[in-house]
Amino acid sequence: MDSATRRSIRWAQAGLLINAVLVLVKLFAGIVGHANALVADAVESSADIFSSLIVWMGLSIAARPADEDHPYGHGKAEPLAAAVVSLMLLGAAVGISILSIHEILAPQHLPAPFTLFVAAGVIFVKEILYRRVSLVGKDVGSTVVTADAWHHRADAISSLAAFIGISIALIGGPGWEAADDWAALVAALLVAVNGVRTLRPAISGLMDEAPDRSVKERVLEAACSVEGVRNVENLKVRRYGLGFYADVHVQADPSISLEDAHEIGAKVKYAILGAIPSVVGVLVHMEPHRQSGKRSEDPVLSLPPV
Repeated sequence: MDSATRRSIRWAQAGLLINAVLVLVKLFAGIVGHANALVADAVESSADIFSSLIVWMGLSIAARPADEDHPYGHGKAEPLAAAVVSLMLLGAAVGISILSIHEILAPQHLPAPFTLFVAAGVIFVKEILYRRVSLVGKDVGSTVVTADAWHHRADAISSLAAFIGISIALIGGPGWEAADDWAALVAALLVAVNGVRTLRPAISGLMDEAPDRSVKERVLEAACSVEGVRNVENLKVRRYGLGFYADVHVQADPSISLEDAHEIGAKVKYAILGAIPSVVGVLVHMEPHRQSGKRSEDPVLSLPPV
């Protein structure tokens, strides 16, 4: 298991522990203090516990080496876990909405003032957790860690809505008891938006969508740095878990021996792996280079003869 995966798992475990504590705090404060927005927030945080477990499991499975049944490794577990976390965000939004509407239609009590401090504390903790986990997700290039970070941000947003709703209810007094429930309803909408936002990159990973062009350019540069490479006819890069797989068609002098061509292919492979640590697998196709031959399948990647 590499350092990026270990780092991601550590933050998933930290999120799991923090979420468990926050669920108990918000649920207790919401029930005792008659703050339904905090109760709804606790429901959303309970989903965070399961999402952190899924992130932990997804990263652990994705880090497993290839085996007989999975010759290309287990990297798909990472975007699959991200998709599950995103769907849980959408499910939490639906759950909060149902609870909020039910409480709006029911008789209400004014929330207790101390619930404001609970909501403020949750906002502070969750926003810090979001920023740290989001930074880790960007550093390691993980869709599931990024989705988990947005789960923390969604919790901070719902707690902010609870804070605003409780404040309005306390300031307005009798007749404004449902303000925190309306705030929870708004928070549910924001949580749903974040769910959709994090679902897209997860689906992209499952569909083998190409990464941004900078990755392809670095792979191309590494391949072209190898002596004997006349041209790169075609290059495909796809994300797989926390890394990338690259397929490259390299053209060389058609008069060289098969052994020499094999040697050039091996050098191209290790040049790419050495230049870009996030590339975990390279497949090199050796082809004869002919100046009057067929044009490149990917003209952007085509190089002039050397």
